[in-house]
Amino acid sequence: MKIPFNKPLVTGKEAEYLSQVIKSGKFSGDGEFTQKCSEILQQETGCLKAIMTPSCTAALEMAGFLCNLTAGDEIIMPSFAYVTTAGAFAQRGVDIAWCDIREDTKNIDEKKIESLISDRTKALVILHYAGVACEMDVIMEICRKHHLILVEDAAQAIGCRYRGVPLGKFGDLAALSFHETKNIQCGEGGALLVNNPAMVERAQVLRDKGTNRIHFDSGMVDKYTWVDLGSSFAMSELQAAFLYPQLLELEAINGKRLETCRLYRQKLSGLFPPGKMPVIPFGIKDNGHMFYIMLDNLRERQRMIEFLDGNGVMAVFHYVPLHRAPFWKGKYHDISLPVTDRVSETLLRLPLYYDIAPGEVEYITERIGLFPGCVEYFV
Repeated sequence: MKIPFNKPLVTGKEAEYLSQVIKSGKFSGDGEFTQKCSEILQQETGCLKAIMTPSCTAALEMAGFLCNLTAGDEIIMPSFAYVTTAGAFAQRGVDIAWCDIREDTKNIDEKKIESLISDRTKALVILHYAGVACEMDVIMEICRKHHLILVEDAAQAIGCRYRGVPLGKFGDLAALSFHETKNIQCGEGGALLVNNPAMVERAQVLRDKGTNRIHFDSGMVDKYTWVDLGSSFAMSELQAAFLYPQLLELEAINGKRLETCRLYRQKLSGLFPPGKMPVIPFGIKDNGHMFYIMLDNLRERQRMIEFLDGNGVMAVFHYVPLHRAPFWKGKYHDISLPVTDRVSETLLRLPLYYDIAPGEVEYITERIGLFPGCVEYFV
């Protein structure tokens, strides 16, 4: 039997809350569980408003609306990211200035951001890769200096901290993911975290298809109507009920994943130097979202994938750089992102999920140690 790369988390309590929703007859958004999830996230992150969405993509698309970007504007973001991070802003007709990433954390290289800023730059979009925080002190200062809107793609980063501050608290806006591949999940699902007071009300209007239903619900108007562009950005009660028990156990869930990461690191320390495994800088609290190893080149990674597959282990690569995607062909020229290119060809993610057994981790690391030439090649 093959060890899978991921198993979606089920705590065992989801059915109880789903049953409550079925009995209530209230399935659409803005019900009891939607509100409970929102309140937990607001407490966890300290954001002004947490809006539950049907996906992280929807949350990012809301962020694209709220940034008031138009054709001709420009954003800066890493190319080493998921397609929806860029797509949410490309829909607005903006140009993207691709920024390279750091060798250690695989996050946007904060030292290379300012050279990309032009008079058309309106926003900076960052990704906390593997739940490891970007260098937020520097990034926040850049945004203040150049009057940039900051959007955090915190899809992988629930429960993470930068110098004690929750990720998702720094940006004007931030997006979380509850996709089945994330630490806690409801199949699909997400949340938009709003920290800019000027964006809170409009975010709720956009979520309700561009209507002023929030004013109707609060008794400010006798009927609601279309007042802005928007879409159906509300998470359903079924999603929220599934997610709720997992949010309640977030700390324990992240803690168990971190234990698995520690075991991986211990077992692989004789084969890979620290820089070839996830790097967690001082002052950073991650959540055990991912464990990866860095191989020497694309050929060696493919050999390792095939070797592990033959030994019953599913290991996978990650992002194909967005600046090299077919969609961008002909739009940009002479882009040099050497670290992004190298990381995308050499990073290999190992199986990691809540109930992976220590014995399975030991088996995986033993197989890696048997990879032909492993010790001589990697040390």
